[in-house]
Amino acid sequence: MFKVSRWLPIVAIALLATGCSRNSPKEVAKTWLTAFNRLDADGAMKLSSSATKNLINSLNELSGPVPDSTLEKLKDITVDIKDVKEEGSKAIVTYTTSDNPHERTLLLVLVGDKWVVQFTKADLARDLAEAGEEAKESAPAPTATDSTVTISVGSPANQ
Repeated sequence: MFKVSRWLPIVAIALLATGCSRNSPKEVAKTWLTAFNRLDADGAMKLSSSATKNLINSLNELSGPVPDSTLEKLKDITVDIKDVKEEGSKAIVTYTTSDNPHERTLLLVLVGDKWVVQFTKADLARDLAEAGEEAKESAPAPTATDSTVTISVGSPANQ
């Protein structure tokens, strides 16, 4: 005789495990962004498309060693997923980070049955440009305290 009570715990665990999928766009984006912001190339590459893996490799080749103090500061950055819009095999995730309150987006694509991040050079350039604009906005305005200008007339031999 088949006993339902014997199988109930197994079915419940299976349902809970699939309901808390780590392969959702939200979870993949949060994990990838956390790794990327902490300069954890290996962690980010596990959740990246092949083009994004190439970009991360290029960035690693261009960058030098990062001081431990900087890596420690980067660990404090948190990611907050604001919205996820799935459209077939693509998902657009809107997020902020604790060091940048402006909303940004991240594209994920479905490769087989796995969501991966599609982050391109254009995305990187956009993020760097936005960071530059924010730095300009938060920089103090120039002051007129030192406006001395020296002008010399003539050739250096006459002076």
